[in-house]
Amino acid sequence: MTYENVILDKEDNLATLYINRPKAMNALNRETLLDIKAVLMDVKNDSDVKTLIITGSGEKAFVAGADIAYMHNLSVSEARAFSQLGQDVFRMIELMEKPVIAAINGFALGGGCELAMACDIRLAAEHAVFGQPEVGLGVIPGYGGTQRLARLVGEGRAKELIFTGDTIKTPEAYRIGLVNHVYPGSELMDQAKKLAGKIARQAPLAVGYSKTAVGKGLQVDIDTGIGMESDLFGMCFATEDQKEGMKAFMEKRKPDFKTK
Repeated sequence: MTYENVILDKEDNLATLYINRPKAMNALNRETLLDIKAVLMDVKNDSDVKTLIITGSGEKAFVAGADIAYMHNLSVSEARAFSQLGQDVFRMIELMEKPVIAAINGFALGGGCELAMACDIRLAAEHAVFGQPEVGLGVIPGYGGTQRLARLVGEGRAKELIFTGDTIKTPEAYRIGLVNHVYPGSELMDQAKKLAGKIARQAPLAVGYSKTAVGKGLQVDIDTGIGMESDLFGMCFATEDQKEGMKAFMEKRKPDFKTK
């Protein structure tokens, strides 16, 4: 399937989603969000795909934000619907059991920063720039930025970034825990694929259960969270992956996981 605003590439067990609006710095309008949603459904339902990388086309921008040209004349109800669409699409990333890696190759502002935060792991090029500058436009972050940023970097830092609209460069984003790793721009995709491959070699169901346990656990108290962990741990023992993984360990060989 072809898309107007994104490119989906599949190679072996890796899918890569490129946000492809380079003339608009890969800004997110309604059509682009719907394209991303369609890709996520494709990846979710493709048993051959183990991991997904999200990045931006070109070298300047990951996603420079939501499309202001699209937004500026929206009514209150239209703006709320646009916010909810973005939230729904980004929540799909979080809830999908397959790991999603953001390869942040340039500007990740507003909706772009929010897209990156919805991913499980964030790798950034040295020249990338991050921020939630919405207050300078008379609005607030609308795709989950007020919620995810505080969870990732702490309440005080999140409030400062959101209230001031300041942008930060990759070294600062790494220092405060917004990104996991930093690479030269020329190495970013190779490193993202390397990480994706390392994840793909693990037991797929166990990786998916781990993502579920961490994601849902962050929304509840610790006692509820460890209860979910026990349930999911038990579920692992109904899988062939568990049998193969432990047998391989006992036999001192690498496991051959068959689950798709």
